[in-house]
Amino acid sequence: MQPTSQRLTSLDAFRGFIMLLMASNGFGIPQMAAAHPGTFWEQLAPSVEHREWIGCGLWDLIQPAFMFMVGVAVPWSYAKRRENGQGFFGMSWHALSRSILLILLGVFLSTRSKETQTYFVFTNVLAQIGLGYFFLFIISRMGREYETAAIIVILVGYWFYFFTFPVPGPNFDFAAVGAAKEDLLGGYFAHWSKGLNAAADFDRWFLNLFPRAEAWVSHAGGYQTLNFIPSLATMLGGALTGRFLRTSKRTSEQKVMALVVAGVIFVILGNVAHLTACPIVKRIWTPSWALYSGGWVLLMLAAFYWVVEVWGFRRLVFPLVVVGMNSIFIYLLHSLSRGWIVSMLKIHTGPNNPWFEGEYAPVVTSCGALLVLWVLCWWMYRQKAFIKL
Repeated sequence: MQPTSQRLTSLDAFRGFIMLLMASNGFGIPQMAAAHPGTFWEQLAPSVEHREWIGCGLWDLIQPAFMFMVGVAVPWSYAKRRENGQGFFGMSWHALSRSILLILLGVFLSTRSKETQTYFVFTNVLAQIGLGYFFLFIISRMGREYETAAIIVILVGYWFYFFTFPVPGPNFDFAAVGAAKEDLLGGYFAHWSKGLNAAADFDRWFLNLFPRAEAWVSHAGGYQTLNFIPSLATMLGGALTGRFLRTSKRTSEQKVMALVVAGVIFVILGNVAHLTACPIVKRIWTPSWALYSGGWVLLMLAAFYWVVEVWGFRRLVFPLVVVGMNSIFIYLLHSLSRGWIVSMLKIHTGPNNPWFEGEYAPVVTSCGALLVLWVLCWWMYRQKAFIKL
């Protein structure tokens, strides 16, 4: 069994992989697809774009993977704090302060320069983690049985919350809630329609409690504040996985096999739930989505665990590790400075540069900005400077 204070390198590599995907802006592929319809770029584009509503693509797995890894890291974090002599109240205060800071950062990043006042929305991934993190800490401290029970209660209860919300009738005013009649799904899946569901109705009350330039009606993408509740189930699943990887006396190969089997089971369960209970929708984190995405995240984690912990290819994943150990840094830098980085690249490579102005400019621009972000993460790693909350 690994020492409790030892970092899980495969987790850092997996986190780095996910953060690089996020910071890549799709490698410019969607822009190439728009400029060259009917080409192979158009075939690649769906893999690097979010689904409009129902379904799942690689890009949709970025957020659940990141949130799952927050949970996986919890057992290691708490074990290290115990080794350093920190008690329950000290760890509770850390968890609560971290939650508040993440929520504030999420609101800060959601407030763009065009806004005239603070833009209070809580759908940013940092805000979503912040809203659930303190609950993650409390439940994970209670043991695996409580974690498992909490996941079941959350997913079943959230399904029931949506299912009992009334579906729009024949004379419903769709425009009044920022939706269209075409958004209404057929059959009982209508309870999970974009902008016409229980969580959207909650936001029309909750978000209007904050000062706003205009009354809140709906989120253009359909994302909701209450997503943090079912995504807490995702983080708790990560905590269960982290506990298993840290404390199990199984061999590394057996751990990989357990992750693969669990991943396949949850992918199947997610599909079954999609066919029988509710659609797979990432934007409102339906219970079927939590199961389905959780399965794929487990399979990806298994792959990294196999490469790093079983095969021992640590040098191979080093470029990912330097990013994974500074995930908050690259997230903030990408969110706040990517436009400036692109502008500087264009200036310093000279006017009319064929790489940044030519046919493949979207790909070169995205990859160039990503390279700059990676170099900065590598420099931070060399300086042993890691931003933590």
